[in-house]
Amino acid sequence: MTNDTTITPDMLTVPRKVPDYGGKTNIVGLTRDALKAALVEMGTPEKQVKMRLGQIWQWVYQWGVRDFHLMTNLSKAYRAELDEAFVIAIPELVSKQVSEDGTRKYLVRIAGGHEVEIVYIPEETRGTLCISSQVGCTLTCSFCHTGTQKLVRNLTAGEIIGQVMLARDDLDEWPAPGVSTADNGPRLLSNVVLMGMGEPLYNFNNVRDAMKIAMDGEGIALSRRRITLSTSGIVPEIAKAADEIGCLLAVSFHATTDEVRNTLVPINKKYNIETLLAALREYPRLSNSERITFEYVMIKGVNDSEEDARRLVSLIKGIPAKINLIPFNEWPGSGYERSHWKQIKKFADIVFDAGYASPIRKPRGEDIMAACGQLKSATERERKSKRQIEAEVGLGS
Repeated sequence: MTNDTTITPDMLTVPRKVPDYGGKTNIVGLTRDALKAALVEMGTPEKQVKMRLGQIWQWVYQWGVRDFHLMTNLSKAYRAELDEAFVIAIPELVSKQVSEDGTRKYLVRIAGGHEVEIVYIPEETRGTLCISSQVGCTLTCSFCHTGTQKLVRNLTAGEIIGQVMLARDDLDEWPAPGVSTADNGPRLLSNVVLMGMGEPLYNFNNVRDAMKIAMDGEGIALSRRRITLSTSGIVPEIAKAADEIGCLLAVSFHATTDEVRNTLVPINKKYNIETLLAALREYPRLSNSERITFEYVMIKGVNDSEEDARRLVSLIKGIPAKINLIPFNEWPGSGYERSHWKQIKKFADIVFDAGYASPIRKPRGEDIMAACGQLKSATERERKSKRQIEAEVGLGS
C-alpha cells in the first residue's frame, strides 16, 4: 500500500483487499512518475523510457485501449513484456439505469466486492460525470442518503479515474487510435464533479493523482476548469487542494448559522462557518481559480427563510462566488421535506439581487435515485431494508 497521509485514520476503514492480477501491476491510476519507475523496473532501457511512457499513456488515456497487444507503435516483443508485467483494469460495471430525463446511473464494483455509484448528467451544452471518492462516507450529513452508509474505505487513484474511463466506454467516446480528442467534435463527457459518495479531501492523495491524470493533456485532457471538487469543509486540506490540484471548488454549505449547520453538516462542529469561510477567502487566490460554488440544499422550515438568504449574502461578502440552490431530494426515512418552490424563488431573488448568481438546480434522475444526496450502493440499500423488515416483524436485536 502506498503512503497515504489522509486525515481519515486507517482504523476507521476496512483493510483494502488488493485485487488479484496474478502478480501483475495495474497501471491505471499510476502517475507519470510511478509508471515511469514501473517501466524501468520491468527492464525498459533508460534511453527509451520517456518515449515508451508517452506512447503507453496515450493508448490508455487518450484512446482507451486496454490490451497491450493492440498498441501497434510498440514492438511485438515489448508488448509481450508489458503484458507479462502489467494489466489495464478499471472498476467493473454491475448495472446501469437510465432516467426518463436521460441521466445515467452506474453501479460499479471495486476490489473487495464493494460498490459505488456514479452518475452521468447530459445537458445541451455539456455532459457532467459525478464520481465517488470513497465507499460510504464518514460525515453523516443528516440530509444525505449516502451519509447513512458507513465508510468502508478510500478509493484508489485507479478506481477514481477508472470511473471516468468506464463512463467513456459506455458513451463510446474514445477516439480511434491516432485521432486527437479535439478532432472528435464536442465532448459527451465534458465535466467531472467530485460530488458522489465520500468526502474527497479525506482521500486527498488518491483524488489528486486521479485528477492529475484526468487533466493530463496527452490523455483524457480535461481542463482544470472542467473539474469541480466538492467538500463539506475539511479546512486543513483546502489550501493543499488549491496548491496541488487547482481545480474549481464547491462547498456543501447548506446553513447560515453554526447551530443549524452542526446538524446538517456535522463536520461544522470541528471547522465552523467562520473558520471555513476564512479558508475559502484564500482559495481563489491560491489556485488562480474562478468563483467558489456554494451548494445550498433547500429544506423546508430548516434553512430556507428570507433571513437565511440575507445572512448568507452577508457571510460570503468578498468571496467570488455563485450559489447553487438545490431543492432537497427526498429519500425514505430522511425526515426532511423539500422547500416550496415559491420559497426557493424568494431565496434565490435575494441572493441574486445582492450580486451573486443563484441558479436553482433542476433535480435530475430522481426516478432512479440518482439525484444529489441520494447515492448509496444497491447492496447497502438492500441491507437497510432487511433490517427494517426484521424490526417491523419483531426479529431485530
